[in-house]
Amino acid sequence: MNPEMDLFFISPLDAPLQEYFESPDREDYFEIAWLKDEEPIHFIKEGTSRIKGDWLYLIPANRSPRPRKSGKKGTLLAFHKSVLDYEVKEFTLDVIRLFLGKGAGSFSTILLEEEMAVTLESILWIIKDEYEQQQENFLVLKALLKAFLLKLMQYKVQTLTRQGLNEKRVYHFLLLLEHHFREEKAVAFYADKLNITPKRLNQILKQKTGKTITQLLQERLVVEARQQLIASAKTIQEVGYSLGFDDRSYFSRFFKKMTGQTPEQFQKQAKERIFPV
Repeated sequence: MNPEMDLFFISPLDAPLQEYFESPDREDYFEIAWLKDEEPIHFIKEGTSRIKGDWLYLIPANRSPRPRKSGKKGTLLAFHKSVLDYEVKEFTLDVIRLFLGKGAGSFSTILLEEEMAVTLESILWIIKDEYEQQQENFLVLKALLKAFLLKLMQYKVQTLTRQGLNEKRVYHFLLLLEHHFREEKAVAFYADKLNITPKRLNQILKQKTGKTITQLLQERLVVEARQQLIASAKTIQEVGYSLGFDDRSYFSRFFKKMTGQTPEQFQKQAKERIFPV
């Protein structure tokens, strides 16, 4: 077998990886750990949702310690840093930037959208096939790896560009919600107004706010219901009707589910606090 093939290592994450993990030159390898339909294994700042999906961990060479990922569903693709020796300088620098996180010696994480996950997985399957044949395929493997990395670089740039766009989408969604939450409770309504699919809008909101469209809508309804129950002369049925609930009992069940109190209990307690006996 071509000794250059040892410059690559590919394995399922849930396979025995002890030999690789204990290798003395492991730190000389760049690692791409692809977690399939898993929660992230790195620290997520407090208040941010731990989204389950396709997570890529890009761990640069000479980085230690490395995050624990064995036993997870997915694939580990590693390549020795010498694989980059004969690449043009600009490409090598781009690879290093791709793998580096925000701090010196850190690693990079990417949550893949479904379409890109399918594209990258198709390349990864070809890489696996070439690797498992264990023939004189080093140049083929190297070319496939380069294609994989270039696609990933392109995706990362597009993602950074879209982040600004997604911030605007969240802002416009919140404006729409403020104007329409009383009468419009269908997710598709808000997605159509923003010219994206309901699934994509939910993904953006989950990433940026930690909540889904439905959760944000329900929370806004509860805020308005509380304000009306305290400050208006409307009956509970009228409050519910003004918020799009045709049935008083349905409104009461919704309010109790969201707050732990019936509208009557909340109203009584709130008025006792404002106007103590």
